[in-house]
Amino acid sequence: MPTPMISASDILNSKILIVDDQEANVILLERMLGGAGYVSISSTMEAGRVCELHLGNQYDLILLDLLMPGMNGFQVMEELKKTEKDGYLPVLVISAQPDQKLRALKSGAKDFVSKPFDIAEVLARVHNMLEVRLLYLQTRSLCDQLAAEKKQSFELAAQPGIMVGVEKEERINTHWFRSLRLRHPWLQFNLLTSLAGGGMMLIFQETVSRLLILVVFVPVLISQSSNTGSQALAITLRGLALGELKAGREKALIMKEALLGLLNGTFVGLVAAIAMYVAATVQHSPIALMLGAIVFLAMTGSCIISGICGAMVPLVLKKLGADPASASSIVLTTTTDVASLVMLLGLATILVK
Repeated sequence: MPTPMISASDILNSKILIVDDQEANVILLERMLGGAGYVSISSTMEAGRVCELHLGNQYDLILLDLLMPGMNGFQVMEELKKTEKDGYLPVLVISAQPDQKLRALKSGAKDFVSKPFDIAEVLARVHNMLEVRLLYLQTRSLCDQLAAEKKQSFELAAQPGIMVGVEKEERINTHWFRSLRLRHPWLQFNLLTSLAGGGMMLIFQETVSRLLILVVFVPVLISQSSNTGSQALAITLRGLALGELKAGREKALIMKEALLGLLNGTFVGLVAAIAMYVAATVQHSPIALMLGAIVFLAMTGSCIISGICGAMVPLVLKKLGADPASASSIVLTTTTDVASLVMLLGLATILVK
């Protein structure tokens, strides 16, 4: 954790509120602080306005007179406690009665200045209080930041398990029965979706029988499109977990992943098409060139679909109120498998008579 640092400029730019019902005291304090280089000084002679002013400005220091008509300093501090969630009152009380010091400190004040003012003492106490206040705020900010980063790290670390049905609450010491209950439903869901993908082979059974060589390229096609979709899925889930994906940017993300799918699909499709052409030529197939073109088009099309699905699936699940990571991987796998088979076998059915 970085060590908090407070500069002299930070202290001199701190926001200070002077609260005193005597105008002479207000003017004197303003001149003392202004002469010392403080540049953000406000004042009020109405004790009832302190809480309102502090809520709107979040002062780093409140110089508060204890004895005021209508509402005294003790009552002001009680009201301030209601607005300060952490209970820290940045209050330096002012009083001509030293016997009030202990009561003021017990009421939440952090320091005490006596009247009549000693300039050196006032400036020293103001400086010290502001330094402590700013260090406190900086430390709290760093702690909040570390807590947020820890939470984000946990979410990111949990994603790989969630994507295959391992819930965030499951740990190494989780009882086997609870682990079974958390994991098994996802395996059943995965089985059903896999059967849907296998059903595509039955639909195009005649094409498969005529062009058996295409079967060799089915796992290649599925593997490439799945990887394309998984890359898009990982980026989308990471953006959701880290809060980087702001409202209104979903369309841009989908368009970007579609473009990447097109480019990646084109490049790997060319290599796969050449491999298909060579394999078909070795087998003396008269339609070797057509088969290469079919593989190229299927690879490009399935990569585009996979990229779009990789970005859309978690967004749709989130919109439906579901955990975007819970079923994204399984839904994506089914979509890419079916799309790849339909593209490859469908094009073969249409183009090769």
